[in-house]
Amino acid sequence: MKTISLALFLLVSCAVAPRALHAQSAPTNGSRKVTNKVVPEYPHLARDMNLTGAVRLEVVVNANGTVKAIQVKGGSPLLVQSARLALNNWRWEKLDHETAEQIEFNFKP
Repeated sequence: MKTISLALFLLVSCAVAPRALHAQSAPTNGSRKVTNKVVPEYPHLARDMNLTGAVRLEVVVNANGTVKAIQVKGGSPLLVQSARLALNNWRWEKLDHETAEQIEFNFKP
């Protein structure tokens, strides 16, 4: 009886537990291969407002594959911060020069 109760409790807990929501990244429009992607989290305030949309960014990537600079090309300010935080943790393949990459994240609840 205890086993059935425990199993039922775990099943219900998993069904109602809050889950982290993440944005989806669209394919990059650049010549450089991404070696590590971090998916942005869907901001709680944006989720509460049922805010959806795309964030477009241009990132300058150092020769060593790390982010040098990010420029916002479009998107809601509520979503941009999350996209920027995630993009700062991306890594690209190493090259002998800097490149500019176009990135788009789509936020949907």
